[in-house]
Amino acid sequence: MKVMITGGAGFVGSHLSEYLLRKNHEVVVITKKSTKNLDGIHDITIEKIDVTNSIKIENTIVKHKPELIIHLAGNTSHSKSFVNPQNDLYSNTKSTLNILEILRKSNSNSKFILGSTFVVIGKPLQLPVKETTPCNPTTLYGVNRLSSEYYTKIYNQVYNLDTNIFRITNSFGPREQVIPNKNAINYLIYKAHKGEDITIFNGGKFFRDLIYISDVIPAIYKIAKKGKSGELYWISSNKKTWFHQIGKILEKQTTATTKYVPTPKYTKKVDVGNFVVDNKKIKSLGWKPKISIEDGIRKTLKYFDDYGI
Repeated sequence: MKVMITGGAGFVGSHLSEYLLRKNHEVVVITKKSTKNLDGIHDITIEKIDVTNSIKIENTIVKHKPELIIHLAGNTSHSKSFVNPQNDLYSNTKSTLNILEILRKSNSNSKFILGSTFVVIGKPLQLPVKETTPCNPTTLYGVNRLSSEYYTKIYNQVYNLDTNIFRITNSFGPREQVIPNKNAINYLIYKAHKGEDITIFNGGKFFRDLIYISDVIPAIYKIAKKGKSGELYWISSNKKTWFHQIGKILEKQTTATTKYVPTPKYTKKVDVGNFVVDNKKIKSLGWKPKISIEDGIRKTLKYFDDYGI
């Protein structure tokens, strides 16, 4: 099968590209950024394209005729969505609409899978979160990702495009960027790896649903192979990980010290708070997570060691 992955050189995309190659699929990566994450991964076709450019992306889809498109490209920083709202809109919403319109106009039989995020939910009123949980996003980024989800649903319902949507909770692991406000877990692991103090808000008295990247990728593959057309699936561990636990794990595995600090005003306004997801629906496809938080952190620290990051 020929698979096109937008954002295929990113954190999730690079791991997915590698996994699909091992499954003997043909992979075409669409990216406008660095391809460093793909170093050492051979037999991938790379197209340097901005997915908001409708003409270029259409020409590329027509050229390669993929049987499956997995759309991961887009901005992933909630804070940057406030700094440049128009850019976030184009990156996270226009890009999705571009691809869906191309598939509609061309009467393509390509399956389309949209990668989304837990932040579309906002602050959940009830836990665990499910596929039916109402969405009330607290950031422009969350609004734009949710808009993309609705576009995907509508093109399935109205035009009969074969689509799926998946949302990932807090994923972490090798190849993710290590910058503030990007991926809190990876950034904490990176700081601990450097032997620096790690700072955690509110005494670490809040929990999230963490999942290691090597568990995320097979879940996406299960959705591609077995997902029912038009359906949404959560990819999660279904386990509560308290942030004070993360602090203790990092102190045990590194020389770092945890410092607890007050929650910033911005974070109080946009943070989703405690979060855990019921993953029964994705497990019904024959998938289950395997990597514990401790092992995932250990593997990520080893990656930083091995690559001198």
